Amino acid sequence: MRAPDYFARRDGVSQALSPLSGLYAAVSRLRQRWTKPWQAPVPVICIGNITAGGAGKTPVALALGALLRERDHDVHFLSRGYGGRLRGPTRVDRTKHTAQDVGDEPLLLAEVAPAWIARNRAAGAKAAIAAGASVIVMDDGLQNPTLAKSLSLVVVDGGSGFGNGRVLPAGPLREPVDEGLARADAVVLIEPDSSGVAATLEPQTLPIVRARMIPAVAAERFAGRNVVAFAGIGRPEKFFATLEEIGCRLIIKRGFPDHHTFTPDEIMRLVETARAAGATPVTTTKDFARLPREAQVMVEPFPVLLEWRNPQEIKGLVDGALLESV
Repeated sequence: MRAPDYFARRDGVSQALSPLSGLYAAVSRLRQRWTKPWQAPVPVICIGNITAGGAGKTPVALALGALLRERDHDVHFLSRGYGGRLRGPTRVDRTKHTAQDVGDEPLLLAEVAPAWIARNRAAGAKAAIAAGASVIVMDDGLQNPTLAKSLSLVVVDGGSGFGNGRVLPAGPLREPVDEGLARADAVVLIEPDSSGVAATLEPQTLPIVRARMIPAVAAERFAGRNVVAFAGIGRPEKFFATLEEIGCRLIIKRGFPDHHTFTPDEIMRLVETARAAGATPVTTTKDFARLPREAQVMVEPFPVLLEWRNPQEIKGLVDGALLESV
C-alpha cells in the first residue's frame, strides 16, 4: 500500500484512528509477552524497523551479509517472504523462484548468500542451520518473538523518521517507539537526517550507526541520460532524488505502492513512453525483481549500495554479538 498522507502528521484522520492504534499495540505486547523464543545454536542478527516499510532494512542486511562473508562466515539470510505465496521454509532459488513465489527482497538477498523464506521464523532458522549456516541474518523480524536474537539493529530512515509518532493504523509505527527500541542493541540511521530523528534517539542511549545509500559503480552509466523512472517502494521520491543527484534527466517519474505487482500493460506503457521520448526506463533493483521476466529485458535496474560512515562501529557490534554467542 502507499503510505497515507496523515502518516506524516497528526490530523483529524489520525486522531480518529487512535483508539484502533491502542488495540494494535496491545496485541503486539501480548504476543511479545507470551511467546517463548527458540534459541538457535548459532548467532542470529536481526535487521528490523519500527515503521511500516521504506526504512532500508534489505540494503543493511545485504551489507552485513557481505561483511560476514568477507570474514569467512557461512551466513544465511532469513526472511518472511512478504508478498510471496510460499510459506516455507524454502531456500530461494533465483533460477526457479519469482517474486510472486518468495517476495522481492529474498531474491536480492540470494545474490549475496543463501536465503530462506519462512512464515515460521524458528522453522526457517532450523532449516538454514541444517544446511550449514554458521550465522543467520534476519531481514525484518524485530516484532517477531519466535526466534531469539544475538543482535538487533533498528533501521531508521532519516528522511521520514517515525512519522507522526502514532501506531498503525493512525500512523506508520508497528509498535510504540520506546517499546521497539527497548529490544534493540543499536540504531542504523540512514542519512541524510532531514527529519531530525537523531535528536529524538539520543535520550535512548543506544549506539547510533550512521550510513547512507549511494549509487553503485555500475550506476554511473545513467549519468546525463534521459530516463523514465518508476518505483514501487516505501518512498519512491528517494529513488528519484538519487537519479537526479547523479545527473539523470527525469522525463517522467512514477511512484507505485510499496511491493506493487507490475502488470505487463503497465510496463509496456512506461516502455513506450520512454521510447517516444528517447529515454531509458529505469527502476530500483527491488522493483526489477518483481517485473515479469519478459519485461526485464526492456527495463534497466539502478543499483545502489549501503555505505557506512564509520565501518568500525558496525564491525564492533557484529564482533561483539558473535563472541557472546560462542
